[in-house]
Amino acid sequence: MGDYQHSATVRTDAASLFEYLADVNRLPDYFEGMVSVESTGQHTVHTVAQVEGKRREGEAWLEIDPQTRSMRWGTESENQYHGELEVADAGDGQSTVTVSLHTERADGPGVRAGLEQTLANIKRQIEGRSTNPA
Repeated sequence: MGDYQHSATVRTDAASLFEYLADVNRLPDYFEGMVSVESTGQHTVHTVAQVEGKRREGEAWLEIDPQTRSMRWGTESENQYHGELEVADAGDGQSTVTVSLHTERADGPGVRAGLEQTLANIKRQIEGRSTNPA
């Protein structure tokens, strides 16, 4: 119920990290709870996820902007769910990835845990090991 945001530093350059994260086929590799995703149009995807112990399946919008190294997504539902992922250069060959979510119908601790796990998954995929998010 509200807004959530978490960030982590990843040991790779921002361009490479964003290229990896923006590949729609890789979303289930790092987004916690996402089971599958399929592009259904220029800015739409069909997703299957396990959220709070329940299977959630549906259509979502997805916008990827390589210029700003950002992705935005959301669903048309009563919970007003939408989010954003941004990648920024952190210097010394490192990047900062920030994930933000807004939802009106979710357990706050569960949302925070999901964001933290998503960032840990990104670090593990890119750095080859799991670490605590920054």
